[in-house]
Amino acid sequence: MKILEAQSAVLTNVEVYTFLSNQAKQYNDQKRKGPTNLETLRKEVLQYFESPPGPLSQKPLPFDAAVIPELIKRLRQYQITKGECIMLFNIRPTNVPVLNTVIEDMEDRFNGDQQQEILDIITEILGQFPQAPEEGDQGDGVIETTENGHS
Repeated sequence: MKILEAQSAVLTNVEVYTFLSNQAKQYNDQKRKGPTNLETLRKEVLQYFESPPGPLSQKPLPFDAAVIPELIKRLRQYQITKGECIMLFNIRPTNVPVLNTVIEDMEDRFNGDQQQEILDIITEILGQFPQAPEEGDQGDGVIETTENGHS
């Protein structure tokens, strides 16, 4: 293999996930296997992407790679850098503290309303990521009891 252009583009996690999923399906349809190390790497990367609480663990995904230009276009007014856009797409922040880890000098660059607007744009385009139940919350409201009727 020869590298023609070193790092000519940066891929988002969803683009890598889509490529690897399609490649696995194509190999499976053709009833062939790639090199063992490729199969292992693909399996482990797909498992990583699909593991909660990762943004790609939500099935079905509420978005695909086609929404990247829309996200960039909507965030352009905030002068978000290319690297920050990719991180926003990969992480799908749902609150200000997580957004702060992605955007450099966020408090200096954006006021509280602008920060919330950025989160709203991300949620609108990429969909709402389901919140994990809080610790101690059984989620279904059912109280389990033992055989003698005690909780």
